[in-house]
Amino acid sequence: MKYIIILGDGMADEPLAELGGKTPLEYADIPNMDRIAREGRCGMLRTVPGGFEPGSDIANLSILGYDPRTTYTGRGPLEAASMGVTLREGEFAYRCNLVTIRDGMIEDFNAGHISSTEGAELLRDLDAALDDIRVYPGVGYRNLMVVPRALGAETTPPHDIVGQPIGEFLPRGGDAGLLLDCMEHAEEIFADHPVNRRRLKEGNLPATGIWPWSGGKKPSLALFQEKYGLSGGMISAVDLLRGIACLAGMEVIDVPGATGFLDTDYEAKARYAVEALDRLDFVYVHVEAPDEAGHMGSVEEKVRAIERLDEAIGIVLD
Repeated sequence: MKYIIILGDGMADEPLAELGGKTPLEYADIPNMDRIAREGRCGMLRTVPGGFEPGSDIANLSILGYDPRTTYTGRGPLEAASMGVTLREGEFAYRCNLVTIRDGMIEDFNAGHISSTEGAELLRDLDAALDDIRVYPGVGYRNLMVVPRALGAETTPPHDIVGQPIGEFLPRGGDAGLLLDCMEHAEEIFADHPVNRRRLKEGNLPATGIWPWSGGKKPSLALFQEKYGLSGGMISAVDLLRGIACLAGMEVIDVPGATGFLDTDYEAKARYAVEALDRLDFVYVHVEAPDEAGHMGSVEEKVRAIERLDEAIGIVLD
C-alpha cells in the first residue's frame, strides 16, 4: 500500500463577505478536491491540542502522528535540524525573522520578502558583531538564532502583530535582555547597510531589524520507519517541515522551483511526489502558499493558491 498526504497549509478560513459569505475553499474552483470528497471518505480531526496556539509547527507534527504535548520544544530547533545546525547541550534555537519596523510598529513581518542572498549578507555582518550568539541565514526572511542557554523568555510571532505597537510584544521575562540586546545590535547594523540602501533605491521595504521567536532545545522524535513500519519522504520548501523530516529520519526530497511562497512550482511538487512513491511507502507534500497569502491578507492570492494546488492534486490522481 502506498500513502500520500497533500497539505495546503493555512488553507482553511472564515466565511468572507467579499466572497459572498463563502470561505476561500468554498469559493475556489477545485474539481479534484471535490472528486476526492465525493468518491473518498471525509472526516475531521483536531490538529492543535488544547493549550497550544494554532501554528504550522504544532499542526504538522500532529498530522504526522507526533504528539506536540510530548515532542514539541519550539519552532526554532525544528528549523535548525533542516539547516544542518547542531544544537549542543543546553543551547536554544529561535526562529529569527528579518522584519520591517517603523514608528514603533511592525510594518512587515518578512521585510518585503527579502531574498535569501540579501538576508545572508545582513546576517553575516550581525553575526560578526555578536559574542555568545550565532545567527544562520535560511530562506528569505526565515532565519535562525542560537543562544547558549535556556532564557525562559516569552516571545510573540511577528506575523501576529503586524500594524501593532511592538512595546508589549518584545521578548520578556527570564533572560530576555539577551534577545533584546541582539535586536538592538541588528537595528544599528542594518540602519545604513548597503543591502537596505539598495532595497530602498529599488522601492522595496528595508530589513530594519530581527525578531526572534519560538525558541527551544533539540527535540526527540521517533523515527518514522520505526513508528509506522513505512519508509517516508517529505516535499516542502519550508525549513520547519524539512526539519521535522530530518529528525524523523524521513527522506527530504528537493524539488526544483519549490519556493515556500506563491510562486512555487505546484506541478513539479506533484510530479516528484508520484515519482517518490516508486521507492517510498509514504510521501508528505506540504504547500505553504495558502498560508503566505493569508498572512499577506490577500483573499485573491489565497483562492489562486488553492486552485493551483487543486491542479497539482489532479496530476497525482491521474
